[in-house]
This record gives sequence, C-alpha cells and structure tokens, in this order.
Amino acid sequence: MLAAVERWARELELPGLVAVGVFGSYARGDWGVGSDVDLVVIVERSARPPIERPLDLPLEKLPVPAEAIVYTREEWERLPETSPHFAAVLAREAVWVFGRPDRLAGSGPEEALPPPGRADQRTDELP
Repeated sequence: MLAAVERWARELELPGLVAVGVFGSYARGDWGVGSDVDLVVIVERSARPPIERPLDLPLEKLPVPAEAIVYTREEWERLPETSPHFAAVLAREAVWVFGRPDRLAGSGPEEALPPPGRADQRTDELP
C-alpha cells in the first residue's frame, strides 16, 4: 500500500505540496480486510477551510478507500500545541512516502525523523 500511495502522491497536481504520509493501520502494519488508508497531506498554504481541503485530492485513484487530513505548513508546525495527542500519534506512526515535513516540535524524543518506510512494515501488503 505504501508504494501505491507513493505513486499516487507523485502524480498529484496540488500546488504547494510539501509532504504526504500514511498513518494508522497501514503505517503500523496491522491492517486487515476492510481497512482504509489514512493520509496526512501537508501543503504550503490553502484558502480552503480544513474540512474542504481533501476535496482537492483524487482519493478514488487509490486501491482502497482513503481518508485524508490536509494541513498547511503553519498548521503542521502548530499541531503539537493545538492537538498534542494527535501530533504524538503522527510523530510515532507516520510513514512519509513523499517529501519530508519538519519534525513536530515537542511531539516526542529529540531525534531525527526515521527514513521513509518502516522496518516493521508487513511484506504481504495489498498493491
């Protein structure tokens, strides 16, 4: 699934695209039948309200149902203050398949982001 999301992200025609990551069951490797893929997308800026931003994404082109949260870079940088629990989840789980956002300040150990992909990802993934 990570490879499919990476291909999808590279084909996006989204102005100001900074990064695309997968979190949730596909990032943790515990997905199952009926799992959707959870995406976090970071853009430089957006005039749309947050609830409308996923409308710009062709999620239907992914091989399984998908949900996306789209943050501006400024919102991403403030996430540890505005939503510390979710920032910690993303810092721990997100597998970045396109681009690399700045590390979420205050969201975990003061270490660099891991490389794209994860050593513990399942090898029997759907395409």
